[in-house]
Amino acid sequence: MRFSSLFTPSSSTHTGAAAILLGFSLWASSARAQDRTTEAGEAAITDPNQECTPYTYTPVASLASSFPANWVQPAVIVPNDTEALNKWNSIKSSIPTNISVKGTVKGDFSNFTPTYPTSDPDCWWTYDKCDTPKLAGLSPDVINIPEPLSLGYGFDDGPNCSHNTFYDFLSTNKQKATMYYIGSNIQNWPLEGQRALADGHEICVHTWSHPYLTAVQSESVFAELWYTMKMIKLAIGVTPTCMRPPYGDIDDRVRAVAKALGLRVIVWQSDSFDWEVGSTPGVTPATVDANYQSLINAAKNGTYATSGTIMLTHELNNFTMSEAIKWYPALKAAFTAIVPVGVGYNITQPYLETNYSLPSFSQYVGGQLTATGSASASSASVSSDAQGGSKAGAAMGMPTASNGLIVSIVTVAALLGGVARVLA
Repeated sequence: MRFSSLFTPSSSTHTGAAAILLGFSLWASSARAQDRTTEAGEAAITDPNQECTPYTYTPVASLASSFPANWVQPAVIVPNDTEALNKWNSIKSSIPTNISVKGTVKGDFSNFTPTYPTSDPDCWWTYDKCDTPKLAGLSPDVINIPEPLSLGYGFDDGPNCSHNTFYDFLSTNKQKATMYYIGSNIQNWPLEGQRALADGHEICVHTWSHPYLTAVQSESVFAELWYTMKMIKLAIGVTPTCMRPPYGDIDDRVRAVAKALGLRVIVWQSDSFDWEVGSTPGVTPATVDANYQSLINAAKNGTYATSGTIMLTHELNNFTMSEAIKWYPALKAAFTAIVPVGVGYNITQPYLETNYSLPSFSQYVGGQLTATGSASASSASVSSDAQGGSKAGAAMGMPTASNGLIVSIVTVAALLGGVARVLA
């Protein structure tokens, strides 16, 4: 585990662990809160306000102009990006043109669904939860775990800048998960993204700007996935082979783009609806608690006796992460195994890079939880000046910086080169 704060209102059940770390926290908190130069330093920050103070990570910031605009929906291919254009041109003939774009990027399908055939010819997940494609050559979506009484554990919408308490909790409990990361979030919080790899979690693509993908033209679907893959490679050092469509919104056209990029599609069987609290009338914390309890009841009544399941949960905000912490003991008691989705399918090489592997399911449940090998993101330090930049991107097959555009500029003084950490 890393010695990091567990002192949040949502983690009262872990005050014992927090008390053990109190002495260390008081000794180091002042200095380490300013260490925004490394993944380890960022992981050791105890104050959520400090965690979410913007900083500049030069290897990412210096290449901002090589990526789409941050959080602009939908992503588009960057002008003069020869690599992206060549890739798109090489795959676009495999993308069906007889499947319509649907609705809006915000999920308004009211002008589309009245005329959509009830036979669901596009295998549109949002329409009727279709997960077995009707277009030849496409693999079924991953919706469960083949191992009995097993939970495919994962969290959407990261990296969240304030996730240290949550990731500390996972580390303390020797629990790995699948993290579905948004490209724009990684661009803003690259060191937080690096922590997932350092902690041994599996990383998947969750698009650049989180639109409803069936509402996006095929070239922009490509851009949403392609640039997220590129940002994960640049900031974290690996290239994922999995993706989750925002809101589960996918059809055979979007699946074809994902397949062309080597991405397997992961959705879910049940939804915690944690992401709707505070934004959807009638969805309350009690609603989310009931959904967690329903999953646990199903595990106990034999629903998953022959194959496991996947539930949709998020690291979106303090509430969603606090719910995950609160319900983890009950999930652990109800399921015989809680694993990253890739581990549940014995995908021991989760990235294109061959020097990094995850344990098989049998290894994981047998106690071998950590990955072998390593993948390297750039170790260049945080700076308030990205001019000149780093050549790290070129070494990873990324475009080199053509100017000094940066995501954010915050002058940071690193008082410590590293913070003590113990890996489980």
